[in-house]
Amino acid sequence: MTEVRPTTAASASLWEREREVAAIAEAVETLCADRSSSGHLLVLRGEAGFGKTALLAETRRIAESRGCAVWSARGGETLRSVPFNVVRQLLQPTLLSLHPEEAREYLGDWYDIAGPALGIMEPGEGHADPQGVCDGLVAAVTRLARRDYPLVLLIDDAHWADQETLRWLVAFVERLDELSVLVVVARRPGEVKGDAARHLDAIGAAAGRAVTSLSALTPPAVAGLTRATLGPHADAAFCREVWAVTDGNPYETVELLAKVRDSELEASESSAGELRALNRAARGGGLVDRLEKLGVDATKFAMAAAILGADISVDQAALLAGLGRDDAARCAELLRNARILTEPVPAGDGDLEFVHPLIASAVYDSIPGGLRTAMHGIAAQVVTDAGKGLAAASRHLLQVHAEGDEELVEQLREAAREHLAVGAPDAARRCLERALSEPPAPEVHAHVLYELGCATLLTAPARTIDHLRTALAMPGLDGTERVDAVYRLSQALLHNDQLEEAVRTVEAEAARHAPGPARLRLQAVQFMWEGVHAGEATTPRRSERLAELALTCTGRDNAERALLILRGFDAMTHGENAEEVAEFCDRALVNGGLAPGLGWTDQEWGIELLMMLASSYAYTDRLDRADALFNEALRAYTSAGWSGGHLALAHAYLGLGLRRRGRLKEAEESLRESLRVAERVGRGLPLYWSATCNLVDTLLARGHVAEAWETAEQYGFAPPYPSTIVLPDPRSVRGRLLLAVGRVKDGINELEAAEKAAAARGHLNPVMVPWAVELARALATEDPDRANRLVSEARRQAERFGTDTAIGEALRCAAALETGQRAVRLAQQAVTFLESSPCLYEHAAARVEYGILSRSVSELGRGLSLARSCGADGLVDKAQQALRGMGAPQVGLVPGQTRR
Repeated sequence: MTEVRPTTAASASLWEREREVAAIAEAVETLCADRSSSGHLLVLRGEAGFGKTALLAETRRIAESRGCAVWSARGGETLRSVPFNVVRQLLQPTLLSLHPEEAREYLGDWYDIAGPALGIMEPGEGHADPQGVCDGLVAAVTRLARRDYPLVLLIDDAHWADQETLRWLVAFVERLDELSVLVVVARRPGEVKGDAARHLDAIGAAAGRAVTSLSALTPPAVAGLTRATLGPHADAAFCREVWAVTDGNPYETVELLAKVRDSELEASESSAGELRALNRAARGGGLVDRLEKLGVDATKFAMAAAILGADISVDQAALLAGLGRDDAARCAELLRNARILTEPVPAGDGDLEFVHPLIASAVYDSIPGGLRTAMHGIAAQVVTDAGKGLAAASRHLLQVHAEGDEELVEQLREAAREHLAVGAPDAARRCLERALSEPPAPEVHAHVLYELGCATLLTAPARTIDHLRTALAMPGLDGTERVDAVYRLSQALLHNDQLEEAVRTVEAEAARHAPGPARLRLQAVQFMWEGVHAGEATTPRRSERLAELALTCTGRDNAERALLILRGFDAMTHGENAEEVAEFCDRALVNGGLAPGLGWTDQEWGIELLMMLASSYAYTDRLDRADALFNEALRAYTSAGWSGGHLALAHAYLGLGLRRRGRLKEAEESLRESLRVAERVGRGLPLYWSATCNLVDTLLARGHVAEAWETAEQYGFAPPYPSTIVLPDPRSVRGRLLLAVGRVKDGINELEAAEKAAAARGHLNPVMVPWAVELARALATEDPDRANRLVSEARRQAERFGTDTAIGEALRCAAALETGQRAVRLAQQAVTFLESSPCLYEHAAARVEYGILSRSVSELGRGLSLARSCGADGLVDKAQQALRGMGAPQVGLVPGQTRR
């Protein structure tokens, strides 16, 4: 049988890897050939010892020979709890080679967001948004990749990579279509579960056919490798036994053959029986026996290196092993000669690394449990003394025995704060959970639980509820901190779809407090959660009690300002006078802006309150104030690197404001971006509904009915609706959608459901919940009496609310139900009101309808111009068709206008 030999340049570990090497070479060649080409992802899957690391080394050789920059990193079995460990290995060498100002210039706005996670700058105060940090890392690698083209990224042992790196890698490989870079990822199959497995599966899916599963060497390949190593005299029986002993594992084959050569064993059938004993000496317990033969000091040094895990420096290993510098250097040399340790390639912060992860695992597992725990404790001190901080030391602190050590509890709390500051809440959670198991002193216990609840608020609301309830039941949380904990608990209940429980929790805590700022804040939070609840259950006389309480508020502190905002929002939803609504909202501002502590990124009150404020302005025709707030939110979240739910809501509400103003194309763009961000956060959340509902509403206004229906189907815009309110009313929007696609009966049923829901909540604002005018139009033919009653009530509610938009829209509907001159007069009145409204689309629609009813070419022309300016393609078509019917000249699109 023909022996399969590697290429001349390949190492012994590359036998039978010609196909993989060829694919790598082709990928590198494609990368170098065209700077504008799409990026490429290769995934190498194989069991331990199957040659993944050798293939990555060959990738480096090929890439560097073609002039590529190569960045590399590897996961570590004992380093999975270190956030951003692998991505730091990739980027730090390049970033640290730059002058700080040069690095800041390359990363731009992302420097302050991604810099702390990468360890190139100190983190700020507070919690960094994990999604924002992930986006910042994607941007950092993207910008540096363009600078360092052609660039190859190598990630070894990805199955041991930290969660934060895997999350970044998933996001980054999604961008490869836009970026010319080659990414090669090596991993073992299996090995991980949970989120890590999900991330690795996503990376594999992104690679598609470029996932290579490595297999064991065949007997002919092992025979060829044996003869290449020991000489052509190795007989067939000996070669077959080498294959049988190693199961064709390339790494074990190479190591076994090295042992044969070192022991000068004859490569003949008569010596084949000794191979199994030699193989045992190269792995597991045999490796440990071999290590111990090097001496006690060398064994201690190897154990210290296994505890450190990465960036192994001789000095730090010496401290951990209790050796002098000279003895440590001698041990390092012994271990290098024994092929246990080697110098890292490329050189990194450390002096040494293990030759293979299998050796590192064997040495680590050989350390007796008690000794290993003690060494982790010493390692934590060594790492801290080296100036790397408690966050870096925390992986060692997590392994220390629980002994009620108060200092350890404080160290873990500080490490958790450091993790949160760089956007690693899972790492913070692990530290705080470990602190609880110490356990903390009684006077500290509740504080640790509270901090743990804050760390898990967005990632695990159900777990947060348990932590915070336990903390509140214990002594220790008092004053402002206790109120904060109750607020956080209510937030967690809200995120866990337990809104009524959130309301009861805050209400019960408020009853424990005497009148004062704390009680006022809790009352405001209760009114806030009740205000966002879409269900029918509310506290009796809620609106009356809120109105009474707001009358006592002058806006002297944020609790009073919050109550004024809530009163304004409540009045807006109930359709009370718009001037009074705006007055309540204005009184909550300080010099026309948000008060200190009430900003978009402040955590004391949350985003809901400010969205209520901006929405109140949006629906009372104060669109300049609403726009200012929505744009401020977007700027604040973007500059702070908050790329999760907050940013999705900011884009959604900015889209709502643009839709209200009639800038439909811009609204659609903002809402699509909101949906893109919301998709990463998770479907079914209120923020997802806000984006979808507003996008469907905007597409209908544009006249893109088929696209609106496709969007609704794609994103699940259908009952059941969320427990929190969505603006505009989703039932009204879906009812209009059903009517637009010809499902009239279903549309009427949906609008009648909207009527019942609005009546139960007292939501009488005809602009925010426009079911009445839509239902009246739908019933105009089959039940004109009911349609007229609906329009009459809508006009009454609009006049009560008092905005030009509300009155004009009611008049538009009334005109649609009339004929002859009465219809013309009502349409003209609608134009008069909507001409004074800031809502351009509604004004355009009124102009077109009035032009059709009055058969006025000039009015139709004005309506057509307005429709074009706001991107209402359906309205443009309607106006042009009417003009053609009147015999007017064909009116085309204005220069540069395109129709979707």
